[in-house]
Amino acid sequence: MVLLGANGTGKTSVLEALSLLAPGRGLRRARLADILRTSGSGTADSWLVQARIVVDSTPSDITAAYAGTAAETRERRQISIDGEPVRDRRHLAETVAIIWLTPEMERLFGESPSARRRFLDRLVWGVDPAHARRVGAYERALQQRSALLRQDRPDPAWLDAVEATMAEHAVAIAAARKQAVAQLSLIAAEQRGDFPAATVAARGSVEDWLDDVPALGAEDRLRAELSALRTADARTGGAAVGPHRSDLRVFHGASGRPAELCSTGEQKMLLIALVLAGARLQHRERGTPPLLLLDEVIAHLDERHRVAIFAAITAMAAQAWYAGCDRTPFRPLRDAQIVPLDATPLTPLSRDGDCRREEPSDA
Repeated sequence: MVLLGANGTGKTSVLEALSLLAPGRGLRRARLADILRTSGSGTADSWLVQARIVVDSTPSDITAAYAGTAAETRERRQISIDGEPVRDRRHLAETVAIIWLTPEMERLFGESPSARRRFLDRLVWGVDPAHARRVGAYERALQQRSALLRQDRPDPAWLDAVEATMAEHAVAIAAARKQAVAQLSLIAAEQRGDFPAATVAARGSVEDWLDDVPALGAEDRLRAELSALRTADARTGGAAVGPHRSDLRVFHGASGRPAELCSTGEQKMLLIALVLAGARLQHRERGTPPLLLLDEVIAHLDERHRVAIFAAITAMAAQAWYAGCDRTPFRPLRDAQIVPLDATPLTPLSRDGDCRREEPSDA
């Protein structure tokens, strides 16, 4: 599927709507209230996304909905699958797997570790749907602990219980990341030709402990660390140790250089290689490829790499939704469905792929 249209015609909005059918906050990470449609007459009070996902000839109807106001501080997306409400992120991750690539993600290797953790966790729950539930449970326990530490005299027994919950989920999260990264690294290291090989690692205190001690030992160590850091964490907020501070490290396969030290072009190729490796891993583990959303990616590649990414996606038999403003880069996709989002011819403005509507001539 190729969505064609000038800037501002809604291509990214369509892809974002699809991304909201997966766990997480979508490809723009926007607040749910910020997605509400705004017009001259005011702001809508709800939005809804519906889709039918067919996996192995089995259809599932998924609905993601939100009703609220921009002033609300707590947001909750309502998910239903085949008419039944779903609160567990695992059920959603089991039903649909989605991987996306956007221009903003090209800064992934230079951004904060949180962006790379989110990228990694999306890949992990694509092969281990229970990971989405673990991450959610850990985040809730982390928030509970922070709230308790803000109290004048927090109950030590209650803190012990919350920290035990954190430790249990933290070690499970770290173990799942390590396993997925080991598999991903094997696939990424086998890249040949157009995209570089890469090695990948999950680095963090808990992940590192698991190299030396069994899971129960790592849980004990994290509980002890959290208990010892209560006073410091009460001053700074959050927690100084845990999988919420881990990072994804990526290295160029040929040179061995960390991705953050590679050139801009090398970083872009490494990112695409990781996305394709993640899609292959999900295809292998789930028996079906993920839905791929590629927003304004193809126009920024030369012809050789465009053909290579088309060939990789075709080889997986994956459904891909592309967005662009010029039909030319998509000509190799002879069987693709082209959906123009406006009826006005488009003229490229620059090599970056920006487009504008053609203005009528005065003649």
